[in-house]
Amino acid sequence: METLLTPQTWLIALLIFVLRVLNMALDTVRVMMVMRNRRALTFVLGFIQTVIYVIAFTYVIDGIDNFVNLFAYSAGFATGNVVGMWAEERMAIGYITLRVISPNLGTAVAEKLRGAGFAVTEIPARGKDGAVTLLNVSIFRRQAGQAMDLVKSVDANAFMTTEDMRPVSRGFWRM
Repeated sequence: METLLTPQTWLIALLIFVLRVLNMALDTVRVMMVMRNRRALTFVLGFIQTVIYVIAFTYVIDGIDNFVNLFAYSAGFATGNVVGMWAEERMAIGYITLRVISPNLGTAVAEKLRGAGFAVTEIPARGKDGAVTLLNVSIFRRQAGQAMDLVKSVDANAFMTTEDMRPVSRGFWRM
């Protein structure tokens, strides 16, 4: 019990926690890079992540009788997942398709988006209550907020969804 009260015990636990947060944050971002086919970045992140994992795990195994280390390791894992999600969202790497459904103002929304330099495909469609315009806009993830703000400025009631995508060939990409 006395070992739980030493500053060294708590410093090691803090180190384990920080290493595990970093490890899992990198893991979360690495998985996103795998999904986006970013090979070089995936390789580098995987290498760094493994080194950090081995260091943290070694500290836990060396003090296996100390539940504070195990708690720090587990808490770092959980926290690292959330930190990784936050970091990946901020990085906004990759592409999305913004899909907009507008019952009455589809053409006006499309023109507003085109005026800002976005490529828009207009598709006449039929919804629950009748005719609608379906707009497909393929954009960089970092442009999503700007594009959605433009849509809302024309049609505050437009229905919008996004989905991750990978370009296969050709198309127009606003830089």
